[in-house]
Amino acid sequence: MAMTLEDCRRFYAEEIRYSANIQNAALVEAFARVPREKFLAPGPWKIASADMGLGGMRNVPTDDSDPRHIYHNVAVVLDSSRDLNNGQPAALAKWIDAIGLKAGDRVFHLGCGVGYYTAIIAEVIGSGGSVIASEIDADLAARTKTNLKAYPNVEVHSGDGAKLNPGACDAILINAGVTHPHASWLDSLRGKGRLLLPLTVPMGMGMGANLGKGVMVKITREPGGFSAQVVTFVAIYSCASVRDPQLERLLGKALATGALLKINSLRRDWHPVAETCVVHGNEFCLGSAGLGEYH
Repeated sequence: MAMTLEDCRRFYAEEIRYSANIQNAALVEAFARVPREKFLAPGPWKIASADMGLGGMRNVPTDDSDPRHIYHNVAVVLDSSRDLNNGQPAALAKWIDAIGLKAGDRVFHLGCGVGYYTAIIAEVIGSGGSVIASEIDADLAARTKTNLKAYPNVEVHSGDGAKLNPGACDAILINAGVTHPHASWLDSLRGKGRLLLPLTVPMGMGMGANLGKGVMVKITREPGGFSAQVVTFVAIYSCASVRDPQLERLLGKALATGALLKINSLRRDWHPVAETCVVHGNEFCLGSAGLGEYH
C-alpha cells in the first residue's frame, strides 16, 4: 500500500533527524507538521540534484504534482534562472538545531526565502514565542508574507535585513554569507543568546559572483563575553552589505590553514594582535583562546 502524505512527512522528519543528528525533538516534529508544498510554487517541481558523474548540479523534474515527491532530504528549485532553491532540509535543520530553540524564544531570521524554515522555527518556539524574518528579494518576501499568514507570531520584513534592528533576541539565524557578525546582531543577543552565521569567502571563477564558501559559526553571549565555535562547512549566497574585503582575506587565510576551525571566542575589546588571534578585525576578533584565557 502506498504511503499517505502524512506517512511521507513523518518519514521525511525522521530522515532529517538521522541525517543531521538532530537533538531537539520539537524540531523533528515541526518538520513532520509543516506542509512543505505550500511554500513552493504548484508542482510538478524541479529537484536540485548533485550530478555524481560530471560534478555540479542539475534540476530533475518530478513526475507529477504529488507532494509526496518533495518529502525527501533534497532542495527544491525556486528559480532555475538564478539557481535559487529552498535549501537542503538537513543542512537547515542542523543550523536551527544548533541555536537551541525553546518554547517562548524570540528569534531573528535573516534571509528567510519563501518562509518554509521560518515556519519550522515558529512551530518550535510555539505561540508564546515570536520570529522577526527578513528577505532582501522583494518577490520572495511577498511570497513569504502570504505563506506565513497562518503564523501570527511571525513578522516579515522586505529589504536588507542587515539594516533592520530586530531588538532583543534569544536566537539569530543569518542565512546569507558574511565576513563578520554585524554589531547590531551581537548587541541584540540576550544573556545566553545564540547567533549562527556563515562566515564565507568567494567560491572562485565560474562559481557565481555572489556565491561563497566557508563555515557556519555559533556565537553565544556568555557571562564573561562571547564564546564561538564552528558548526558545519557551508556554501551559500552572500549578504552584500555585510562584507569587508580585508576581513575576507583574513578569513580566506584562516580557512586555508584550518585555523578558523579552532576558534573558541569572540572579542569586541581593542587588543594587539596575538598568537591566539585567528581573524583580527577593527571591531571584533575571533580567537582560539577560551573566554577565561584573555582577561
